[in-house]
This record gives sequence, structure tokens and C-alpha cells, in this order.
Amino acid sequence: MQLKRRPTLWLAGIVLLGTQNAHAQRPEASSPPPSSPPATSPLNARASIDVAGYADSDHVFILTPSVAGSVGNPTAGWSVEGSYLVDVVSAASVDIVSMASRRWSEVRHVGALGGTYKPGNFGVSVNGSISSEPDYLSLSGGGAVTWDVADKNATLFFGFNHGHDIAGRTGTPFSVFSRTLDIESFKAGLTLVLDRRTVASFVGDVIVQSGDPSKPYRYIPLFAPGVAVPAGASAGLVTSLRTSARPLEQLPLSRDRFAVSFRLAHRIGFTSTLRLDERLYDDSWSLKATSTDLRYLVDVSRRVELGPHVRFHAQSAVSFWQRAYTLGPGFEYPALRTGDRELGPLLGFTVGGRIRWSVGPTAHRSAWVLGFELNVTETHYFDDLYITDRRSAVGVFSVEAEL
Repeated sequence: MQLKRRPTLWLAGIVLLGTQNAHAQRPEASSPPPSSPPATSPLNARASIDVAGYADSDHVFILTPSVAGSVGNPTAGWSVEGSYLVDVVSAASVDIVSMASRRWSEVRHVGALGGTYKPGNFGVSVNGSISSEPDYLSLSGGGAVTWDVADKNATLFFGFNHGHDIAGRTGTPFSVFSRTLDIESFKAGLTLVLDRRTVASFVGDVIVQSGDPSKPYRYIPLFAPGVAVPAGASAGLVTSLRTSARPLEQLPLSRDRFAVSFRLAHRIGFTSTLRLDERLYDDSWSLKATSTDLRYLVDVSRRVELGPHVRFHAQSAVSFWQRAYTLGPGFEYPALRTGDRELGPLLGFTVGGRIRWSVGPTAHRSAWVLGFELNVTETHYFDDLYITDRRSAVGVFSVEAEL
């Protein structure tokens, strides 16, 4: 039996289109035609193609090609954008090996479409997306409103999104076996222009989940009372110590999630930008987390921008977390049980950087941009079976166009 693990990597990109306007000419009998100003279009179009790759020390590999594009009229205040990506996942992680399965592979398709209309100080936007894989279907849609105040030095915004997920088993129709999860997301915030060089934003998120998010492939080893199982115990050791009972994962059927975020972006001189993000998180499962992200971007020339990136993440465990779940009196299973190490206590540190190179003509330096970004993460799990550390890397190559 294969253990499903949903990839955390997602990447979106752009592909695009444009038009070129010809110069108008008026024929003259005795002199060359005078050149007239080039016709201009009120439309702006952007596009990109991205190819991203993920690999980690737990034998999980993901390849994600993606395309995206947008077209809009800044004068009229409207824009439309869309994206499409494919996740090609191949995994032979220790979780899968512990389930007596060598490897699994699958493909996930994700499409998204959105639009914005903001002719003045007040704007609205809508969005929708669909994600499909052999045993999982996710649908979502929502919208947001924004309002510029204080001579556009402050922007208020509020957003709402509804998601409906259906999890099943490969080869089995949803009508025979499925689990549903509904997600209501609320977002509100404020963006402030502090001065000519500094912008700050404050965002609050509330997410309400109802349904069963348990993985239908994840079996939990159970142990007799008093059996000591060390952190990072190998699959072989776990097999030798556990009982014959291996129930499926069972998570709570509801979850309320709360987060507050702060972002500060400051332009230093004429050549560099510093951006700091901080996010604090808490939920009804008692998981608490903090994430700090820092980027420093430098314009080394008119065409080249590069800069380092560091990120730190720390979290506590959910209230029902146990490294080794035990059988209760009368061989009862624990009511709540999970093998998802992302719900346990951990620390993660990321270091990386990116470079962007404009390759278009000097007069149109933003017309074509090549980009590459690489981030390497070290994650330490304090109280988990099978592994205590994981090293992962994510690389993204992109080609962008703007017309």
C-alpha cells in the first residue's frame, strides 16, 4: 500500500503574447513620407514560463513546469490573469518504505483564473482554481475588495475564499470512497506608504476547516505500553517493536487557524531593496509557529538584479502528537493519531538567492527577463520516527516577457 504525501512545492509562471503596432505612413509625391509617432496600445501584457525542481534527502522528487499570463489596461483599471502548472511527483520516502511499497509516482494538474477591476480608489477582484490528481480533487474560489485612503498612502483590503477538497483512493470512484474537507478563508489587512522609500503591510488570516483531512493511505504503527521507541527509529526497528495493529491516520474533523503577518520593504539608496517578513501562527490543534523571511535585492547594473534570501521557521507540536502511539486498555486505538511529521515539533532554516537578467533592448529593459532562484533548507524534527533531519533544495528557472 502506498503512502500518499501531498507535495508542498508549487510554482507558477507566465507565458505570453503581445502585439506590435506598425508606424503609420502617408505617401507623398515628391518627398519621403514623414514618420509619425508609433501607435500605442492601452493594454499591458505579461507572461512567463517556469520550470521548477524539488529534491530532498528523503527520496522525494518533484518537477513542476508552469505557464501563466496576464493582460490588463492600467488606465481603465482592469486586468485578467491565468496560470497552469503540472506537478510530476516521484517518491520513495521512508514513510512509503515503511508501508512495504518501493515507490510511487503521480501527476497533479492545477489551473487558476482571476480578474481585477479598480478604476479609482476602490477595487474588486475574483479568483478561482482547480487542482486534480488521480485520487484528489480541489476546487476553490473567492474574491477581495481594496480601498485606497489618505491620498493613496494607505490601502485597506478584505478577502474571502472557499475551498472544497475531495480525497479518495486511486482506482476507486469518489462515489465508493471519499473524504471531504471544506475550507473558509478570511483575510484583512492594511498597507501603508511610510515614506518615499518604505512600505509596510499588516495582514490577519482566519481559516476555518471542517471535514476529514486524514490521509487515506497513511497507516500508524501502534506499540504495546512501556515499549521505548527512540526518535529517528528506522523502519526495520519500528517493524520489530510495533504490534500487528496498524490503523489509518485519524485527525480532528475541524480546525480553526489564525495568523498575523507583517512585511516591511525599504529602498536603500538607488540600487538595493531590503524586505523583511514575519508571520505568527496558532490554531485549535495547539500548533504554534513563527516564520521569519529576509531578502536583500541589489541592482548590480541596469540589467542585472541579484540578492540573498534567508528564512527561519519554528513550530511546536499539535496537542495529540506522539512519537509512538500505544494501544489502550482492551486493545483500543488512540482516538486521534497521525504520522505527519509536519505536525510535530521542528525547526527549519533556509538559505538561497536569486538572479534576474534583462536581455531585451536597453530601451525596453523589462521586455524579456531570465531568472533563476535556488533555496536549500535544513529541517530538524525533534520527536519523530524514521528521520530526524531532512535536507531539501528547490530551484526555479523562469523566462518572463512584458509588453
